[in-house]
Amino acid sequence: MKKPILPKGTRDFNSSELYKRNYIIDVIKDTFSKFGFNPIETPSFERAETLLGKYGSEGERLIFKILKSGNFLKDADTTDFNNKNLTNLSRKIIDKALRYDLTVPFARYVVQNQNDISIPFKRYQIQNVWRADRPQKGRFREFLQCDADVIGSNSLMQEIDFICLFEKVFADLNLSGCRIKINNRKLLVAICEIYNCQDKFLSLINQLDKMDKVDRIDIRKNLLNDNFETSVIDSIFNIIDLSVDFNKNKDALSEIFSSSKIGSEGLSEIEFIFSYFSENKLTNSKLDFDIGLARGIDYYTGVIFEVLPPENILIGSIAGGGRYDNLTEIFGLKNMSGIGISFGLDRIYLVLQEMDLLPNYLDTSTQAIFLNFSKDFSFDLINFSNLLRSNNINCEFFPDPISVKRQLNYANKNNIPYVIFYGDEEKESGSLKIKDMKTGIQQILTPEKLIKKLKNSSENEI
Repeated sequence: MKKPILPKGTRDFNSSELYKRNYIIDVIKDTFSKFGFNPIETPSFERAETLLGKYGSEGERLIFKILKSGNFLKDADTTDFNNKNLTNLSRKIIDKALRYDLTVPFARYVVQNQNDISIPFKRYQIQNVWRADRPQKGRFREFLQCDADVIGSNSLMQEIDFICLFEKVFADLNLSGCRIKINNRKLLVAICEIYNCQDKFLSLINQLDKMDKVDRIDIRKNLLNDNFETSVIDSIFNIIDLSVDFNKNKDALSEIFSSSKIGSEGLSEIEFIFSYFSENKLTNSKLDFDIGLARGIDYYTGVIFEVLPPENILIGSIAGGGRYDNLTEIFGLKNMSGIGISFGLDRIYLVLQEMDLLPNYLDTSTQAIFLNFSKDFSFDLINFSNLLRSNNINCEFFPDPISVKRQLNYANKNNIPYVIFYGDEEKESGSLKIKDMKTGIQQILTPEKLIKKLKNSSENEI
């Protein structure tokens, strides 16, 4: 039999890793609650029509599609096979897909439940998503997203509040030096309008979205191949460079976008956000304006976010998001602007690990284990264990009366800090013997004093 292996881009997690991941999740979840978001969950897969056509060509090819149940070839056309028309073929043999993100399922949820929710509707969602991407450091095919969205409000106060939320999460994780990059999709629309290349908008978005991974020279070549004029490319990069120092170049940018209504609107929105943070400065993160920020998902229409780790950490973005005005309209509900952000748990984990900011969790939460000397003590061990548990002490008992050496070895391997002896002598005296596995010190205590000791020990560790 072959040795079992995991599919590429997936992982198992041991207890220590899960404790650390849950620590990050708890910080994010607590912050979401503080900011007024409440949880929902949606299925791991959706109808294919719900997801397809929402993410652009790059996203579309990364969606994991699910074959129809039973005879999935029933509606397939031989012509599609022979002509290798994969788009037509896939539509006939699949009817479901694993969710690519949490935002499109959220929009579907809002439309389906519009009579039962109050607007604006704020929700958070912490669930797995799947993408058929090439696995690499910080990029997996199955990963957890931590999303918060508000739908039903056009107010730019929401954009400011999300930046404050980023700041709060990073402060609570003791993570300093993150760079919160913002842009406005309206400015990218305006650039195409100003330079008369509206038909190339999606091409521009796709190329700019690669700027954190691909050299600018290669981006320039790609734009030339997409029939952008050299002078237009130069102008685009000039605008991007001007945006790096927004306060210094604000007038120059205003002049460039003055001929475009949507461009002036987009720049005004950026100015509104920066005017708040000029008076209420971030202490843990840095806010940067970057017109080169694109976010390669089609549904964004306004302000967009991307958060990068501290500069000395070589990993991609750890959070992102933006405003979307027309997403619920796809499902039949008009005039419902939304905005949301998403934290990438896996990359945050890697950043905290590299910076040695993760708590030093053990592989177990068990604080004490009762050794088993005989079946005669079975009921007593269960009762003592339940007594400790009723006092909020995590404990277990060894189920089989094997050699003490092997039981102690189990405790050591599982990093259980205390073992408790209960045999004939202890039963006769009504006491228990406890051993500190780190120091080797042993004590004989009454059950009441044992509980007190373990509680004090737990508090000291915290």
